Amino acid sequence: MPINADYRGPGDLPEVIPVFPLPGALLLPRGQMPLNIFEQRYLSMVDDAFRDGHRLIGMIQPDAAHSRSEERPVLFSIGCVGRITQLAETGDGRYILELTGVCRFRVVEEMTVLTAYRQCKVDYFPFIDDFTARKGEDAVDREALLAVLSDFLKANNLSVDWEGIENAPNEALVNALAMMSPYGPAEKQAMLEAPDLKTRAEILIAITEIDLAKKRTSGDPPLQ
Repeated sequence: MPINADYRGPGDLPEVIPVFPLPGALLLPRGQMPLNIFEQRYLSMVDDAFRDGHRLIGMIQPDAAHSRSEERPVLFSIGCVGRITQLAETGDGRYILELTGVCRFRVVEEMTVLTAYRQCKVDYFPFIDDFTARKGEDAVDREALLAVLSDFLKANNLSVDWEGIENAPNEALVNALAMMSPYGPAEKQAMLEAPDLKTRAEILIAITEIDLAKKRTSGDPPLQ
């Protein structure tokens, strides 16, 4: 989705951003994520993002394996910042919005703040390639990706718009499939932290093949 802001590098993004911890949520550069915002602290976060003018929110997963508190869980060290590109009010106090991914980040430190939502100082430089659209997509094994997608759809009795998939560039295809995949937080984090698009596609293929093999051999449902 086209956005009105032009982010050319880390210097175009704020050093401190609000973060939204959400397990199983994977946002990737130039991907679109719908969100239903209803908690007061996150409604305030959205309002502040508009008031501050940057319209940016950092999506990050809680690290359940190292957390002692559900209210304030430990965060994974890597997330992805997105810009609010659509917002609608529901009339019952909620926001329905869409984030468009801009760049991944590494958490430097969590800030001590007065806001009810959490804020982190972050570093975008380890992911500077995220600012270049479609970088590395020629290295993606598109044939293998489509083959495992076809097997997954058949195994789960699902259909898809194949014309749309065939017309999608590799970056959009890999990132959309990764974001929509039904896998858990650990698998989503592995795809987020992949060093390049080729590796992300390989991780997605491997996870899906394991899921399919498990289903064939044991009759268990796919990974959730």
